[in-house]
This record gives sequence, structure tokens and C-alpha cells, in this order.
Amino acid sequence: MEQVEKKQTMLNGALVLMIATAIGSIIGALYKLPLTALIGEVGRGYFASAYQIYVPIYAISMGGLPVAVSKLVSEYFASNRYRDALNVKNIAGKMFLVTGAAGTVLLMLLAYPYSALICEKPQTVWSILAIAPSIFICCLMSTYRGYYEGSRNMVPTAISEVVENIARLVIGLALSYIVMHFGMKDFHETKTVLGKVVESESEALSRLYPLAAAAAIMGVTIGTLLAFLYMHIRFKLRGPGITRIQYVNSIPAQPKSATAKRLITLAIPMVISSLVLNISNLIDAALIQKCLAFALEKDYNMIYNMYKESLVASGTLIEDTKTYLYGCYFASQDLRNIIPSITMSLGVSAIPALSAAYALKDKKTQKVTIESVLRITSIIALPAGFGMGVLSEPILTLFYGGTNSQNLIPIAAPIMAACNYATFIFALSSPITNMLQAIGRADVPVKSLLIGSVAKIVLDIIFVSNPKYNIKGAVLGTVVCYAFIIVTNLVALLKLAKVRINFVSVFFKPFVCAALSAFVGYMAYVGIEHFFPVSDFSTRINGSTISCIISVLIIMVVYLISMLLIRGLSEDDIKMLPKGEKIAKMLEKYKLLG
Repeated sequence: MEQVEKKQTMLNGALVLMIATAIGSIIGALYKLPLTALIGEVGRGYFASAYQIYVPIYAISMGGLPVAVSKLVSEYFASNRYRDALNVKNIAGKMFLVTGAAGTVLLMLLAYPYSALICEKPQTVWSILAIAPSIFICCLMSTYRGYYEGSRNMVPTAISEVVENIARLVIGLALSYIVMHFGMKDFHETKTVLGKVVESESEALSRLYPLAAAAAIMGVTIGTLLAFLYMHIRFKLRGPGITRIQYVNSIPAQPKSATAKRLITLAIPMVISSLVLNISNLIDAALIQKCLAFALEKDYNMIYNMYKESLVASGTLIEDTKTYLYGCYFASQDLRNIIPSITMSLGVSAIPALSAAYALKDKKTQKVTIESVLRITSIIALPAGFGMGVLSEPILTLFYGGTNSQNLIPIAAPIMAACNYATFIFALSSPITNMLQAIGRADVPVKSLLIGSVAKIVLDIIFVSNPKYNIKGAVLGTVVCYAFIIVTNLVALLKLAKVRINFVSVFFKPFVCAALSAFVGYMAYVGIEHFFPVSDFSTRINGSTISCIISVLIIMVVYLISMLLIRGLSEDDIKMLPKGEKIAKMLEKYKLLG
């Protein structure tokens, strides 16, 4: 108990988590891109269907429960009640063990009904069963993550995320490759797959995709196990980060029953908030597939002619068209989620700082924390979203060109563009929700989510069911839902915390510079492409992708210069960076900081 680690500031902790999340997102892209090339869009459809039912329960174990632990631990650390902080960790461990076991059993029970009735693809059951044990493991790990985050040490969470993602990449791809390799080898030698005679390669692939997707998703479960083992061993070796003197001098702990009651009281609204969001996503995933099936039945020829080139080139069977299109949609979301996952780290890092400030009635720290989280989210999300929006097709070509999945590019590119233009909205969602949870108002996101989700469902039914829009219509409902949630939650946060923020520095300056840089980047892309061979989806490196890489660099440079010229960056923003104090002094010398 003697070893104690230096507490990080909110921005330092955010930087640690953002770097880890960025690494995880890159690994995720490296995982999903070759995975799609390996198991195809149909296989990704199976993967997506299983992952969507897993996410709501996963969100409880990794989003709701750790937040409750983090908030309570941070309050106890702020008031030097270290005995109570340790009690929170111990009580949470027992509670989350039961929660995890129940979640795993529930997911296993729902596996076949969900596969058969919602997805209308019973084969999805294998993927769901493969990922179910990770719920139990995640709940156990969430105790450690919540404790470390509450004590303002984000390093263990960051390292565990990297461990989890690396394992998922290596193990998931390896297992999926084994299934596809030996399955197709069996087909070519005996014309059978899994003991059943098949007449064509397309039919063989159709039978292998569900198992290959399950093998890939098994990598998620194994990665989660390795991350938990890291957290558990670290805690055993390095202790809780409290010295013996701090522990001895701490006031006596309150009864464990009182701590358990308070933990449950905090966790329930946070779990509900997390659950409502992710259940709405689950309903959305099921609804999109149902509406898409309706659209295909209503006018298959219209949709077929719309995507004829991709469907023919990929050899998709008629009965797999719905799963193929959903797989394309899911593939278009891979890069959309990178920025929101990074900015989510800001919200997680803000919880202990804002909770402590709120408990101590420190209005100044509340204002600084809220404004910093919102401003940095804008600084990151706006240029990234606009940039990926204008360059969506060449970015997809860079990742998928020259692979078996190159045919998804014409379908996924417009969906990806629309989503990325709205990345800023998605990126704000988690940080604002976390800050509302930090001040004890987790009920606010629940209410806004319910209303937003209803609007999303209505818009999905209207547009996805229409053959004219089909899978592309799913974007509109998502954007409208999140826009409503963000506006409602932000207004509530500022009102409840009694904080006024500088909207010009927080939102307007980053928006103007992001729009300018995206425009310059796109014009550069168009101009540079003329100096290279004509774009061709059949190869990854071509005129389009070379122009894309150069244009991305131009967007970054233009954005940075324009932000400095209008003094859109503050001293605190720069100090987050390595050697930040030296850089801040230099920029301040030339009056380039706001």
C-alpha cells in the first residue's frame, strides 16, 4: 500500500486516454479492414448483427458501472476518505461479478431468438455465443477501471485498452483466417463445406461467413480477458495508489451497507442512461434490417439496379443482398466512430475532476472543466469530420482498394461522407453525458435519449423502407437523433452547473477554421489528382489515394495555421501536449494564443 502514483490533471489524463484510444482506433481499423477483405460484406453483416446485441450490455459494464465507481472514488479521494474509496472498489467488485454473470447468461439466452426473429439469420447465433463471455469479464474489469479513473490515474485504463485491441487484431484475424482457409480448402478438394455438398464457390462462402465472423468476434472476448488480467495483476503488484500513512490517518469508513447503497443509487441512473442509448442502437440495427428487407421485397429491381455493379462484382446471392448492404453500411461506420471514441476520453477524464469540484462547490473549476472539454472536443472533431467528409471516397479507396471488398466503396462512400459531416455532433454526445453524470444528473440524458430514439425510429421507417433511399436513409435518423440529444443535454448541463461558456472560442472559431481547411483540402485533392493516373478502385495506391494523403496533410496544416492566426487555441490546450509549456511560451511570445 506504500506505492502511490502521481495524480494527473484532467487534461493530462485526457491526453493519456486519447492517445490510447487513438491507438485503439487505428488498431480497430487495421482489424476491420482486413477482416472485411477476409469475410466479405456478408460476413461483416453477421459480425455487425452480433456486435449490436452485445454493445448494450457491454456499455453497462464499461460505461455505466465504471462511471459510478469513478464518481464515488473521486469524491472520497477529494475529501481524503481513503478507507471509503477502497470500500467502493471492494463492494463494486462483488456487485459487478453478479452483474457480469447475469449479463452473460442473458446474452446467451437471447442469442437464438435474436438471430432467428430479428436478424432473420439463425447463423448469427454463433457470433453472439462467441462474444457472450466477454460481458462477465468486462464487468470484473470495470471495477479496476472505475477505481483508477476515480483516483485520476488513467494509465492503467489506457494500457488495458491497447492490450485489448492488439489481442483482438491478432487473434481475431488469425481465427477467422483459419476458418476461411480450411473451409475453402475443403470445398476445392471435396466440394463440401462443413459436411454439406455445395454447388458453387458463392454457396461455399455463404456457409462459411457465419463461422468466420464468430471466429473473428472470439478475438474480442480473448482480448477482453487479457486486458482484465493486466488490470488485475497490476493492482495486485502496485496496490491501490494510497500510502499507509494516508490510509491510517483517513477518517473511519462508513458502514459498507451505506457505501453499497450509495453506489447502487449512483449506478442505476448511469446504467439506465447507458442502456437506453445502446438499446436504441440495438433497436435501430434490427429496425434498419427489417426496413431494408421490406424495401427489397417492395422493389428489389430498383435497389438491384442502384447497386448492380457492386452486387455482381462481389458475387452476392439474392438471399444475401440485405446482409450485404447492411455490411456496407456497417463498414462505412468504422471511421465515423474514431473521433467520438477519442473525445469520449475527455468525458471520462472530466468525471473525477468535475465530481470533486461539484462536491466542494468549486464554481471556477467547474467552469474551466466544462469549457475545456467542449472546446477540445470541437478542436478535434470539427476538422477531422469535415476532412473525412470531403475525402470519404478516396479514404475508402485507400483502405479497401485492391481488396475483395473494393466493391463496397460506391455504396459506403456517400454514407460515410454524410456521417462524418455530423461527426462533431456524435463526438459531443459522450463527454456531455459524462459531465451530467459527474454532477449527479444522469437522468437528463435518459430523457433526451428516449425522445431522440423515437424520432430516429420514425425516420428509419420512413426512409429505409423506401426503395429509393434504402440503406442510405439510415443516416438521417441518426443525425437528427443525436442533434436533439446534444442540444438538450448541453442546455441542461450549463443550466444545472450554472456555467456560462464562451461560444465563440468553444465552437465558432474551430468551426470556421475546420470549414476553411476542408475546402482547401478538397480543392487541393481535385487539383493534385490531375497529376496522377486516373482513380481505379481495383488498386489501393492510385491517383485518388495519393492525392488523398497529400490533401489530409494540407487540411491539418491549414487548420493549425488558421487556428493560430485567429487565436483559437488557449494556453491550456497547448499544455496538454508533450513539451506543452515550452510550446505555449513560444506561441504566447508571438501572441498566437487566445
